[in-house]
Amino acid sequence: MNEVNLPERAGYRLKRLVLGPPLVTARLHEEKLSNKAALGVLSSDCISSSAYGSEEMLIVLLPVFGLAGFHLLMPMTAVVLGLLVLMTLSYREVVMIYTRAGGSYVVARENFGPRIAQIASVALLIDYVVTVAVQTAAGTAAITSLAPPLRPYTAEITIAAVLLLAYGNLRGIREAGRLFALPTYLFAGAAGTVIVVGVLREVLGDLPRVSYTGHERTLLIDVHSSHGALLSAGAIYVLLKAFANGGASLTGLEAISNGVSAFRDPAGKNARRTLSRMSVILGALVLGVSFLAWQTHATPYASGSPTVISQVARAAFGAAWYGQLGFVVVQVATALILFTGANTPFTGFPFLASFIAEDSFLPRQMTRRGHRLAFSNGILVLTVAALALLLGVGAHVDKLIPFYAIGVFTGFAMAGLGMARYHQRTREPRWRSKLVINLSAGAVSACVVVIFAVVKFTDGAWLVVVLFPVGWLALLRLNRRYRDESRALELASWVRPDQAEAPSYARHTVLVFVDHLDLAVLRALRYAGSLRPTSVRAVHVMLDAAAATQLQRDWIARGLGDRLPLAVVHCPDRRLVRAAVTLAMDAVISDRAEVTVLLPRRTFRPLSRRLLHDRTADRIAESVSRLPHVAATIVPFDTTLPHAAVERLEAMQLAAARDPALVRVNRAAAPVREAPGAGADGVPDGRSPIGTVAWRQRVSIEGQVELVQAGTAMGRSLEVHVFDDTGGLRLLFYGRTAIPGLVPGARVRASGRVGEFKGHLALANPRYELLAPAGP
Repeated sequence: MNEVNLPERAGYRLKRLVLGPPLVTARLHEEKLSNKAALGVLSSDCISSSAYGSEEMLIVLLPVFGLAGFHLLMPMTAVVLGLLVLMTLSYREVVMIYTRAGGSYVVARENFGPRIAQIASVALLIDYVVTVAVQTAAGTAAITSLAPPLRPYTAEITIAAVLLLAYGNLRGIREAGRLFALPTYLFAGAAGTVIVVGVLREVLGDLPRVSYTGHERTLLIDVHSSHGALLSAGAIYVLLKAFANGGASLTGLEAISNGVSAFRDPAGKNARRTLSRMSVILGALVLGVSFLAWQTHATPYASGSPTVISQVARAAFGAAWYGQLGFVVVQVATALILFTGANTPFTGFPFLASFIAEDSFLPRQMTRRGHRLAFSNGILVLTVAALALLLGVGAHVDKLIPFYAIGVFTGFAMAGLGMARYHQRTREPRWRSKLVINLSAGAVSACVVVIFAVVKFTDGAWLVVVLFPVGWLALLRLNRRYRDESRALELASWVRPDQAEAPSYARHTVLVFVDHLDLAVLRALRYAGSLRPTSVRAVHVMLDAAAATQLQRDWIARGLGDRLPLAVVHCPDRRLVRAAVTLAMDAVISDRAEVTVLLPRRTFRPLSRRLLHDRTADRIAESVSRLPHVAATIVPFDTTLPHAAVERLEAMQLAAARDPALVRVNRAAAPVREAPGAGADGVPDGRSPIGTVAWRQRVSIEGQVELVQAGTAMGRSLEVHVFDDTGGLRLLFYGRTAIPGLVPGARVRASGRVGEFKGHLALANPRYELLAPAGP
């Protein structure tokens, strides 16, 4: 067995150290969430908003209405909860119909088309970024409410929390689930206990009012003041502004619809149950916190801490030691869920970005899974954007709220209206009642967007209003670029099948560009010979006469001149790229040949060494590749590879010269040899390790498909390369070019008589059986 230990790059070693070993793609099916884990992971954003939703309404109500603002809090909470019920009913339909991740974006794309769907995509992407900032800022406020000396370090704590969340998600969904599910249940239990104790004490007449002695100057209002603005002309505006702030309590409601694909089967039903449970918990917590804030007169502070929920907890539990212990538990639980509430965007944003990228509206790098099967690029983009928002605006919830609900309710509106159109188009059973629910949800959400944009415009919502059209146009422009590239590469539209090979020449000329003689050039020359060209030419473009003369001497001294002459081309204007293009075009015209330009390139791993060398080979390749009948190939040579590793690599290349398709690192195909007793008709009992099978032996083998190759040059055929831990074997199927399920990565069991094909063992037209993927 040939084995080459290639040195790993420092970046990969660091990534492996930080994130752990890479997960193989076959384990992707394991990265699914149970209903309990999904409720903890995907609902933390939604449930945690109960910690600041009531406080945000009081921030608007109290400065204008004074003590009357506490009485207005409950009606405003009732309106928010009514909206919660309507949105929940709407999204219950979404998760049942659209079981892939994507939420309102997928709904809008399927029912309004991809261009209109980008409105939803911009809304959701902005919402995810703001959610990370708001949740972590609120979590920091919970910490400073428990430990006031930490208030000067608010920004540092918030930024550290964002980075920790990013790290947890880069490790993969399963790790994030284990890490982030517990705080959701801990907070629900702790906050529920506060509400139960507080309500019981209120019923018994024992619930105290919050005392503000020594803190009045830091309050948003003087709680003993009273304003007569309840019936003034500005009252409606203030109430709408309070409702807009209270709408922040519904953020995260769409998270489950954006992550349906993370559920176990049946995904739709499991997501629907989890959504209903999440909404019930959220509604109960918002109602309870608002009620206790009304009864205790818990008032927001200008600094953001102590928070309203911390004041309510302290009042409910009292000043005894067990009350203080309960207060600490509540604050810790609140901080944990607010921090982990920001985990929902780290799950939803990458999934959504991957869907948008699949539709060619975002860079396709967003579709790639990373080291631990997470969409790492999406996670990194979200992290950078959230940190930029925190640094630009500040780690204060009240300053971030104006950026919040426009994106949230735009997504709600697109989902509701899209589902209404779906019901109208499909007319499934009970479609009329479903149409009314979704249409109402979409229309109400659209009204909320307008309200929020108006009442919060001067507070910062103007930036979101501007970003919406700019982001939408940017996505459309990127999609247009991708479509232009696709049309440029499309052959079927302008080449008829009978003309597909007409432009080709029978001759093949290879030009090897030589700047100076070294191992990189020798490797390129060796590669040129493996292409079996009609002719090979070594060419040096002379920029320095003395260097060209020395190169010719070295060429002759090494004995290369006997096998391949070196042509030195004059280039008086020193325009190297232009000279390369001219040489390639002249070869096409004079030889009437297809031309391949080979460009040796030395690669340097340290950045300090890469900066000392230019990218001439890349510039030449880019230019000559534009010519008809010319292809450019860069032949890299790693200058930092140990000499012993180079020798082993070249030995493998020579050994595999007859059949390069089966060259594998750490694995070799079994050689052809005759088995003892060949010609027996029976198949050995059990499975045979591939490395032990022999020519003319009847065997049953099992392994993983690593390569599938279809051909029609000498009749229809399908060639499948199967490997196990001991070696490789070919399966040959004649008369077929495809077999459903027989694809790279699949596991297969095959049996038949071993023959020989191109110097390697093979089974011709074997009996086969597709197997389930092997466990980790």
